[in-house]
Amino acid sequence: MKIWVRNNSQTLLRLFGTLLGLGLMIVLLARQGWQEILIALRQVSAWDLALALGLTLLSRLCVVGRWHVLLRSGGVPIPLRYSTGLTFTGLFASNFLPTTIGGDVLRMAGAMQMGYNRAVCLASIAADRLVGMAGMFMVLPFGLVPLAGTLTAAQASALPVLSRVGGPYLWERGKGFLKRTLDALRVWLRKPAALAASFGFTCGHMLCTFLSLSILLRAMGEQVPFFLIAGLWSVAYFVTLIPVSINGYGVQELSLVWLFTNVAGVSLTDSLLLALLMRVLTVTASLPGAFYLPSVLAAMDRNRR
Repeated sequence: MKIWVRNNSQTLLRLFGTLLGLGLMIVLLARQGWQEILIALRQVSAWDLALALGLTLLSRLCVVGRWHVLLRSGGVPIPLRYSTGLTFTGLFASNFLPTTIGGDVLRMAGAMQMGYNRAVCLASIAADRLVGMAGMFMVLPFGLVPLAGTLTAAQASALPVLSRVGGPYLWERGKGFLKRTLDALRVWLRKPAALAASFGFTCGHMLCTFLSLSILLRAMGEQVPFFLIAGLWSVAYFVTLIPVSINGYGVQELSLVWLFTNVAGVSLTDSLLLALLMRVLTVTASLPGAFYLPSVLAAMDRNRR
């Protein structure tokens, strides 16, 4: 039993973090009152929801374009319909399948079984992630600066202690991350045009996401500057990269609620509704993966023969 727990400690940690995060969200929603949430939801028109959903779908198409450019420029002759199918199938798997295996693993397995170069496919997925992180990193200061201004004196005084304790660990992890980044981007550093195009797609993805947030907040009657929205979403994005939950469930929602309530001054009710709606939009936008799944599996089966 002890050996099994040790071998599956990461999975158990993510499962526990997911359940804890979702549990805390339910407690917050119950304390705030479901009636208050419904009243706030009635302020959001069907048109606002449709527009936000359309932007979310467009952001996913930008994600498709980002990976497709990297694959093609890396020498993988994959048709657009296959890279689209693999991307949406991966998104669908991440949101609906009860597993800690992410959509990236499914994308990788699908591309390999279609007969494409394993090394380039693996590097393209790593580069895809890194380009996405680079885009979010660009707007991170718009969230960190106002966040720092909201810290209490006690919280601020704890930062030097945390830096002394965690500094050496973060330095070592940072060096390893930099090495992995350069390894992953080695192919595309010699192809700046393709890298720039991929980054352009990630900018489109971010713009659509931030516009969706802005539309929902304005529909609720909340006036939050666009760049503050972008910065706070970026902070929440990096928080969800900490491997303590499955696909960020619970952690993303709690991060958004805390950030928009304490930093942006959004009411707790509206922050809770915003976090829920963004999750619903994200999950809904991944539904095309269910329709792509049969064609992706068929393509994988044809290439195995």
